[in-house]
Amino acid sequence: MSDNKLKIGITQGDTNGIGWEVILKTFADQRMTELCTPIIYGSEQAAAYYRGTIADLENFRFNICRTADEAKRGCVNLVPCGERELHIEAGKPSAEAGKAAVDALAAMAADLKAGRIDAAVTAPIDKETVQSDAFRYTGHTEFFAAELGGEPMMIMCSDRLRVGLVTIHIPVADVSRSITEEKIVARLAQLRETLRQDFGIVEPRIAVLALNPHAGDGGLLGKEEQEIIKPAIVKAYENGVLAFGPFPADGLFANGGYAKYDAVLAMYHDQGLTPFKTISPDGVNFTASLSKVRTSPDHGVAFDIAGQDKADPQSMRNAIYAAIDITVKRKAWKMWTSNPLRRFERDKGRDVSVKDLPQTEPDD
Repeated sequence: MSDNKLKIGITQGDTNGIGWEVILKTFADQRMTELCTPIIYGSEQAAAYYRGTIADLENFRFNICRTADEAKRGCVNLVPCGERELHIEAGKPSAEAGKAAVDALAAMAADLKAGRIDAAVTAPIDKETVQSDAFRYTGHTEFFAAELGGEPMMIMCSDRLRVGLVTIHIPVADVSRSITEEKIVARLAQLRETLRQDFGIVEPRIAVLALNPHAGDGGLLGKEEQEIIKPAIVKAYENGVLAFGPFPADGLFANGGYAKYDAVLAMYHDQGLTPFKTISPDGVNFTASLSKVRTSPDHGVAFDIAGQDKADPQSMRNAIYAAIDITVKRKAWKMWTSNPLRRFERDKGRDVSVKDLPQTEPDD
């Protein structure tokens, strides 16, 4: 799906990482502006610096805007934000680069909340250098939850696989005590809802992963499966969620069993993301269950290759595609489910519900 009327906001990410490189390479293909109206939030100086490090971008131009309202269709738009002068050192983390990332993120979030853009795509940040009194979040997911409200769910998605997480950015030592029956039931309900409204799956089938090796081996390697995860699956199933498991993670991914399901629910971050990134190296991170759509590439700042014209833009490209598709599907879902049994009675010029229409016997 595509709609070049959609305004997609894109943050620059860490100005010493690969964010600008993957953005520039993505929009070097002019066909991208046929799919949406891109609005990039960031530094003109950083954009110019990285344009000079990439081959064949001499003719690349931005439409500079003061606000998203000035963005033009068919152009790559740039809203300058943050400090005008930056000390750019590709590949080196710095507090200055972290602040530049946060400045761009804050500017885009304000436009997103105000409805001036339709969806958000975030280039990667360095979670250490962004920390300050103005930003105390462990990642984009938590930031957008605070800005937009609600309980976000981190979902990694690609054409081959979708993985949702019960817990997100917490230490592994805290995972077991953070998993409860109520939380798993709620996550399964969230995952079902987003698969229906954001991905267009009528009734999704969801595989649930065990926490312990071999799914606990009947309690020998842990009791979470028996006492928490299995009861949660049963309760969710009773609530209408087609949930199955718990499955040992290694077996489900190694033998291709995940392909039988529309999504997989993992208990913690690396349990889900390690196999996902192996199977789908150019996947997308989607923050579900928020009032606005936010996606990002599934990679980090990659300081080791920043500024060397080595970064692959495919994950950024896919993140933009996903933001467009999810926004379009969500709008369609709202239209289909808002009041599907109403029609306009033209001769009286008023909106009428089916229950108000004359009741007649069906034709034989």
